[in-house]
Amino acid sequence: MTAPSIPFRRRAAQALADPTLQAALERAVEHFNTNRARAMGGLANADALRDHARRVRAHTLSRLDHYLAQFANSVENTGGHVHWAHDAAEANRIVCDLAASHSVKLAVKVKTMVSEETGLNHALEAAGIQVVETDLGEYIVQLAGERPSHIVAPAVHKSKEEVGELLHEKMGIPLTHIPEEMTAYVRAELRRMFLDADIGISGVNFGVAETGTLCLVTNEGNGRLGTTLPRLHVALMGIERLVPTLDDLDVMLQLLGRSATGQKLTVYTNLLTGPRRFSTDSGTEGEPDGPDELHVVLVDNGRSRTLGSDLAEVLYCIRCGACLPACPVYQQIGGHAYGGVYTGPVGSVLTPAMYEGHAWDDLPHASSLCGACREVCPMGIDLPRMLLSLRDTGVRAGGSPRWLRWGIRVYRVAATSPGRFRLASRLATWGTHLLARGGWIRWLPPPLSAWTNHRDFPAFADKPFSRQWRERQKKVKAEGK
Repeated sequence: MTAPSIPFRRRAAQALADPTLQAALERAVEHFNTNRARAMGGLANADALRDHARRVRAHTLSRLDHYLAQFANSVENTGGHVHWAHDAAEANRIVCDLAASHSVKLAVKVKTMVSEETGLNHALEAAGIQVVETDLGEYIVQLAGERPSHIVAPAVHKSKEEVGELLHEKMGIPLTHIPEEMTAYVRAELRRMFLDADIGISGVNFGVAETGTLCLVTNEGNGRLGTTLPRLHVALMGIERLVPTLDDLDVMLQLLGRSATGQKLTVYTNLLTGPRRFSTDSGTEGEPDGPDELHVVLVDNGRSRTLGSDLAEVLYCIRCGACLPACPVYQQIGGHAYGGVYTGPVGSVLTPAMYEGHAWDDLPHASSLCGACREVCPMGIDLPRMLLSLRDTGVRAGGSPRWLRWGIRVYRVAATSPGRFRLASRLATWGTHLLARGGWIRWLPPPLSAWTNHRDFPAFADKPFSRQWRERQKKVKAEGK
């Protein structure tokens, strides 16, 4: 995944200036936060369940090598095939080779963030294979030539009017802004794709180590069609998306739906164990549905490096997306301003953690550090701690702006000497009173204008606290005598 050429601050400014995006975000944020709060509030043992789920994730990652080996053996014992991909390029090559060996012309995809991460669509299209996203939001985003802006709701940034015009332009359907009518047209088109597809490509919400089961959750049924109708099913899975047992999966599913969309359980919860079984000479009856072949591609792509760092906790994430609408920054700029596949607070940690270099050093600053993300996370991931850690790493690598580095140096010179600090305080008091009108500063030169463009700044007090405290102490002593 390549970093965008436009700096984050400019991307954020563009998002803030987009009235359609702002209206869409306002609707979506209220919807997500209200539904999540209601669903979690109705779970009697919510806190205990969250604590238990966190322990499961911590245990699994502490023994990831063991559970990966167990999962791979289980998949192969049920008739599947396992492939290991060190990075995005290797993952794409594995899928393209499988498609070529089966003479694939049409691929249908069930929502997979790993494929967004690797840029799989571009790789398949370069090999002459038509790729169709089957999640409604992903399909809309694909038609628009965009990336998803939310982990759960990829097209949350678009209004129904924009979607209607897009479908009219790209699909040639009659112009309508009624969601039910638009959905019916897309459903009819996708049903034909499911029946004609040579390969179904999916993500994996959770892999169960003891059984080799793939758990895939959707609200539209596309997961079931995309993984059972084509003769070849390829599942892309991040190596961290494991649970040891089916009982552990039950815990995760109770939290995933509630945290993601406010549902007690996602509408379609698919448990896939191996390809379909064929009839045998011994009389065992075969299965009429399912793929002839199942291939699971386990993708590292920076995860093992993250696991060995102080950011390993971010791999606890179950991709519910609860931290996105809870974040005051995401609420204002949406997902595309982050520039990567993973957005919001979790993306601001996960993206810099997974990719080497300093191309993403600005993302950890896209946070107010209010802690709302940690409060709503079903795994209790301490994202603020990791955001601070990444900020520290970026500063030590010289990634902060020059004006900020010089400002900190000047402050250090002043703050390490009582005399210099008192002098700087007097100068600051004089300067702010000079700029203030009615006790408030309404304009400062760049880069400080980033503050005063949106809020006023009070002038410094005539008497600093230290001086007031000394005078108070003298008064107390004098009264005591």
